[in-house]
Amino acid sequence: MLTAKSLFQEIIDDDDAFRLFCSIAASGESQGGWENARIAALVAPGMRDLAPKIVRHGADEDKHGRIFKALLKKRGLEPVPVPPETDYTMLLERRGIGLAHEKLRGDEPLTEQDVVVYLAHSRVTEQRAADQMDMLVTYFGDHPELGKAIHMIDNDEANHLAYCHEELLRLARAGHGRLIQNTLRESALAEIQVYRDVSLAVMRHMGRILGWSRAKNTALAAGIHGMYAYERAAGWHRMIGLRMPERLDALGGPATPAPAF
Repeated sequence: MLTAKSLFQEIIDDDDAFRLFCSIAASGESQGGWENARIAALVAPGMRDLAPKIVRHGADEDKHGRIFKALLKKRGLEPVPVPPETDYTMLLERRGIGLAHEKLRGDEPLTEQDVVVYLAHSRVTEQRAADQMDMLVTYFGDHPELGKAIHMIDNDEANHLAYCHEELLRLARAGHGRLIQNTLRESALAEIQVYRDVSLAVMRHMGRILGWSRAKNTALAAGIHGMYAYERAAGWHRMIGLRMPERLDALGGPATPAPAF
């Protein structure tokens, strides 16, 4: 039976597929670490109190990148170049979602509006990350090779999402509500399209590596398009709601180390 668990099991069991999966994940996490470090360095002067939390966010992302590379190393595998069509972060930037890398490479301080956009964009993408990690924990939380890593990353992603909710609600009370609302909607609608395109690209590469039949590839593509249709009709709303999280001040301390990795 074709299920998310069976598909991931195929990927985990094949070295070449696992190498591509971990390489894509490590690249995205490392890119997120760099982005957060630059945002912390350039954060708007009136919002410097956010800088330590943004630094913590970036440190967590860097740690996740190292974890995925360590999983490869344990198997004696090296990372492979990430196909451009599977680069989620780059494709989001091309859609104008988040802060442009050109701006982050400069020295000009960010504006308050820039920081609000960053947090709104993060709220959307961290929802996706948290959902994916929840799924992996459900299916592979007790896996002898992956279990510890995915539990650690899952906990971090829950912290990141809580941080975005709490800070955006605070900024909404400070008068940024309209910008937050508009940015969340724009980001969510763009993200679900990018996620669909990246999912299709990843499945094409995995199908080639694993020798999937045309029928299996067709069924998977139909499933991805079906999920997009649902998200486009209504599912995207889960990515834009704001509520006070149970984990308050979730990024208020240093990043949790990962000595095993």
